[in-house]
Amino acid sequence: MVKVIIVEDDPMVSFINQKYVEKIEGMKVSKIFGDGKEALAYLKKENVDIVIMDLYMPKMTGLELLKEIRFRGLECEIIMVTAANDEESIKETMKFGILDYLVKPFTFDRFKEALNKYFAKYTILNKDKDLSQEDIDKMIYFDHDNNNLDKYQKGINTRTLEDIIAHLEKVKPDSLTSEELAKISGFSIVTVRRYMNYLKENNKVDSFINYQTGGRPSIHYFIKD
Repeated sequence: MVKVIIVEDDPMVSFINQKYVEKIEGMKVSKIFGDGKEALAYLKKENVDIVIMDLYMPKMTGLELLKEIRFRGLECEIIMVTAANDEESIKETMKFGILDYLVKPFTFDRFKEALNKYFAKYTILNKDKDLSQEDIDKMIYFDHDNNNLDKYQKGINTRTLEDIIAHLEKVKPDSLTSEELAKISGFSIVTVRRYMNYLKENNKVDSFINYQTGGRPSIHYFIKD
């Protein structure tokens, strides 16, 4: 049984997080804490597999608790669940080896994705043999497959992929060029082209070349049925 604690000062959010955890077989919420200090005292005495914590809390913030956990060498995975979506907060928590970072509000599917990362990592690390390069790559680059795509290659981010697919779905059965996709999605043209190549390789989109542009021919992409 995977032992989980929740560190969250909002009772409603704690309740939701607990219900989400308990939907997944093999996981159990052992304790819920309203501040980081109480959680740290518990972690000093008890072994915990996963800590789901907020960033903004009284007495001890999530970042302070995260630092203490790492400083003391406490072996547990951290999933941040917070409203903080600024670059500084994300970068600072990433420095201390968190498993995932979820911005409120989030769906159960996204929450489950974070826990799937734990199961994937746990399964690989508990093999009765030395890890292969493939094992290490799976552990580092793991992405939950929400779209039934083949295993994601390195550098392919789930959210970016979903966003690009959603834009193509919106114009279906029409098509979009990489330039048009970049403009409406906000991603760079280089990023869009990389993702379109990935989608083509996985047979999820098709393309055609429009030579009637009055200038340089353009490649149009569309979702395959």
